[in-house]
This record gives sequence, C-alpha cells and structure tokens, in this order.
Amino acid sequence: MRFFGPSLSFRNYDWLLTVVIFVLSSIGLAAIYSVDLSLGEKLIFFPTQVVALFLGLVISLVISGFHIVTYQSLSRLIYIIAFVLLVVVLIFGTTVRGTTGWFQIAGFSFQPAEVAKIALILFLAWLIHRHGQRFDTWQFVFSSGFFSALLVGLIMLQPDLGSSLILVSIWFGLLLLTGVKKRYVFLIFFLGIGVFFVSWTFLFADYQKDRLTTFLSLDSDPLGAGYNVSQSIIAVGSGNFFGRGLGFGSQSQLHFLPEAQTDFIFSVLAEELGFVAVLTIFSIYFFMLWRFVKIAKGCSDDFSTYVVLGVTIYFFTQIVINVGGAIGSLPVTGVTLPFLSYGGSSLIANFILIGIVQSVSRSTPFTSHS
Repeated sequence: MRFFGPSLSFRNYDWLLTVVIFVLSSIGLAAIYSVDLSLGEKLIFFPTQVVALFLGLVISLVISGFHIVTYQSLSRLIYIIAFVLLVVVLIFGTTVRGTTGWFQIAGFSFQPAEVAKIALILFLAWLIHRHGQRFDTWQFVFSSGFFSALLVGLIMLQPDLGSSLILVSIWFGLLLLTGVKKRYVFLIFFLGIGVFFVSWTFLFADYQKDRLTTFLSLDSDPLGAGYNVSQSIIAVGSGNFFGRGLGFGSQSQLHFLPEAQTDFIFSVLAEELGFVAVLTIFSIYFFMLWRFVKIAKGCSDDFSTYVVLGVTIYFFTQIVINVGGAIGSLPVTGVTLPFLSYGGSSLIANFILIGIVQSVSRSTPFTSHS
C-alpha cells in the first residue's frame, strides 16, 4: 500500500508503537474522567481530551505518510512559524495560571510553546545534518545555542519555566550526543548557572520562585507553596498495590490535590489504580523510548537520526520532570505527563512527534521492527 509518496508503505509502520501509546492515552482518559467525576455531574475535561486524542491519532497517521525529507526541507520554515507565534502570543495571548502563553480561538486553547518544541527538534536536526560531522567547532555550539536561546527566551517571558526546561534539555541532550568537546560542555554549564541567576532576578514569577525554594525545603511552608506536593506524595503513597479504585481516591476526589488533571495526573493514577498501573505505565514508556532508539539506530542519515533522538530526549525529560515533581524529587514546573495529562495542545503535539518518528521509520529502507 502506498501513502503520500511512492517511497512509503505501511510495511515499516510501527503499529505496535501506536497501539501501546493508544493504551497509554486510554489510561490517561480514565484518570481524567475520574477527576471530572469529582467536579460535579457535568464533564469538563474528559470530552475535550477525547476529541484531542482522536484528532491526534488522525494527524499522526497523516504526518507519518510524508517522507522525512519533507520535514527536513520544512524545518527552517517551521522554526520561523514557532518564533513568530511565540512573539505574537506575548502581545495577544491569554493568561492562564500566570502564564501568557495561550491563544483562545472559538472556545479552543492553543499553546505555541508546544509548536516550539517540535520546531526546535527539527531545526537542530537540520543544523546537525548541515554541519556534516563537524561538531567539534565552536560555530556549531554557538549557532545551535543561539537558535535554541531565541525560543527559550521568548517562552521565559511568558513565563513558562517547564517548557523552557524541555527546550534546553533537547538542545543540550543533542549537543552531548553529537560528541561535542568537553570544554564546551563545561562552558555551557557555567553559562547556564549565570543565566539561571539572571532569570531568577528578572524573569521568574513569584510562584515559580516559591516552587523552587519549597522543593529545597518542603516542610518550610506545608500549607502554602508546599501544599500541592505534600498532598501528591500522600496520594502516591496511599495507592498501595491495586489502588483505591477508579473514582475513589480521597486526595483527588475530595480536591486535596490541586491541578489533578494536569501536573499531578500521576498521583491520581498511583492512588486510584495502584502500583500495578504505575508499573504498566512505566513499562509502556520504556517500550516507547526503546522503539525510538531502535529506529534511530536504523537511520542512514544524520537528520533522521537526530530527529528521533530529539524526540526521545523530549519524552524522557517530560516523564522525569513530571513524575519527579509528583513525588517531591524535583520542583513542580507545570510540565505535562505525555499522553496522560489533560491538555489538547500537549496531546496533539505528542502525536505529531510520534507521526514524525513513524515517518522516519517508513522512510528508512530495510528497517526491522522485530
């Protein structure tokens, strides 16, 4: 069967990857439905997430049908679009939970930061491909850092610390994977410390500073800035092996757990479905990341390889930051848990990235999915 181009067929489409991600998304739907039940008779989040899920699946399938060369040729244009959207949202965007990073269009919300994450992965992969193995030069480090910093800076102006961390992680992770010289890594590290202190002084909002300081001393403000994390830890610990049952979690159902449908969806799942569900979720995540690495190893060009590696870093970082925040091991930064947290923009962006990975798989001859 041919689909959007003579070089592509469904022979190399990783159906198992799509199936397990759909299962993961369905688990997320169950948790969101449970949170909705606690808010009253009318469902608020669940219907929107269902629409986003099926829209994401369709978009992912369509995107996978284009040859990866298409995304290589469009990478610079997509970057420019993301940059413009981030500028425009600062002027005309809607403020949600202290972040001016949303467009409200006909009752639907759209977050340009999600486009920026996709754009940066594609653009950096193009930049790496363009340098042709000359990753030891300071020009490569500077150019990749400059274009990453443009997007990070605009997102920090919103301010959105979580999305900024994701973008920095993508850039730094890909930089390390190219084998850049150690002296550049140390230089970036010290520059990063300086940027952090400047951001703390001029960019971070008060609530973001509270989250970071509370992380260092959770007991310093247990009823204030530390309340959310404390309740989350209680929820995770009370789930035991099989959980309290869907819709019967005391922390989420009695509203002790703020932002249960987004920042702390992991806590809801751990409390209501228990260790078995958590183990299942982590197993699916591990399988997903393993398939990404396997596809990356089968690539024959730098652009395809680093696109998949960038997607791998993106998902891995989001999982670590979200789960780490939920159990008190990392500061809470508003990063969603892939395919589980509520959020149409985030979910669709995740499926777009899956579609691009599938495009790489289908564009690579003789790829084995065994």
